[in-house]
Amino acid sequence: MNAPRVIVIGGGAAGFFAAITCAEADPAASVTIYELTAHPLAKVRISGGGRCNVTHACFEPRELVTRYPRGGRELLGAFHRWQPRDTVAWFAEHGVELKTESDGRMFPVTDDSATIVNCLREAAEKAGVELRTGIGVRKIEGRGANASAPPLFQVTLTDDTTVNAECVLLATGGNRSSVGLAIAEAFGHAIEPPVPSLFTFHIDDRRIDRLSGVSMENVIATAPGAKLASEGPLLITHWGLSGPAVLKLSAWGAREFAACNYEFTLRINFTPPHTRETMLRELSSMRTEHPRKQIATWNPFGLPSRFWERMVEVAGFQPSQTWSGTTNAALQVLADSLVAAEFKVTGKSMNKEEFVTCGGVRLREVDFKTMESKLCPGLHFAGEVLDIDGVTGGFNFQAAWTTGRLAGLAMGG
Repeated sequence: MNAPRVIVIGGGAAGFFAAITCAEADPAASVTIYELTAHPLAKVRISGGGRCNVTHACFEPRELVTRYPRGGRELLGAFHRWQPRDTVAWFAEHGVELKTESDGRMFPVTDDSATIVNCLREAAEKAGVELRTGIGVRKIEGRGANASAPPLFQVTLTDDTTVNAECVLLATGGNRSSVGLAIAEAFGHAIEPPVPSLFTFHIDDRRIDRLSGVSMENVIATAPGAKLASEGPLLITHWGLSGPAVLKLSAWGAREFAACNYEFTLRINFTPPHTRETMLRELSSMRTEHPRKQIATWNPFGLPSRFWERMVEVAGFQPSQTWSGTTNAALQVLADSLVAAEFKVTGKSMNKEEFVTCGGVRLREVDFKTMESKLCPGLHFAGEVLDIDGVTGGFNFQAAWTTGRLAGLAMGG
């Protein structure tokens, strides 16, 4: 009997992890990864500023799934089978130790993504996985199945050769031009239209002009029109606002923001947990207790000095004005600007290398125990080709490891 042939389309995190798992589960299987570009694991290499945010130190599946705007419900059972703790253990077994940073993100102790890339490539080679770069897949046709034979696929490659396979894994990512989505659709799968999920906000506003690089440790960002809110660090950039607070909001509001062409009102509380009322009381007490202090240089909230000076200026105070000279109305303006500042968002930019989309193969058409198509036996999915996306912090990679692992076990079982 010939060894089963497994074809993995896409040489990213999910594809590699599935191929390794499959080859280890069935050493007799012939497992081949086809990667259209010359650079497999490219996203792994550039992620996390070149450090690779492998996963997140969140080891309770029910908590973990709350970090996924789409796919959380389906991933719950999957995370009971393979979660961050398993990912950490797997890399440790393969010679790579991970460390946890204060915000829960996990990186290799080397702080070098090449450590992860090399680990995956070496594990694939050791398991007997064949990697073919510069060759993609043009189309796949099902060749049917009967009671005595497994399903077969005829795969046409971009060099116009064809190969047959008993199992095919689509791990081609989630962007709109993904061949995996076209193949899935050809086999009858519904595709949720892909739109960007992690992106920064374009804002042209005097309050942040020429303050690029200024950051705040914690803000609350809300999009009132979409009834969404997020909390976390904020970064002022040349083109507007970024940082985890913005990126989380962009993930949860991906479809709503796309529908309004990325033009909406953003409201920010720069000084949580203060509200308008508590902030006004705090400012009033400043006027009473420090009447001779200059407002522009006496910053009681730990905000970056350049940002505080700008907010004081925009609120209408003179550079040398002291607290004693402020009116209740002026303090109300300053309070509002600190806890409920509104900005007009006029566009978006992708967050560096973190190109993530929501959208992809409709989840109810996939068995999340095996990652196999419910419509076409032998066809499997892993990673962002599915309508799954997580917030920033290692969650998208964890979904790739988990879905790749389950698909690999099923194909090698």
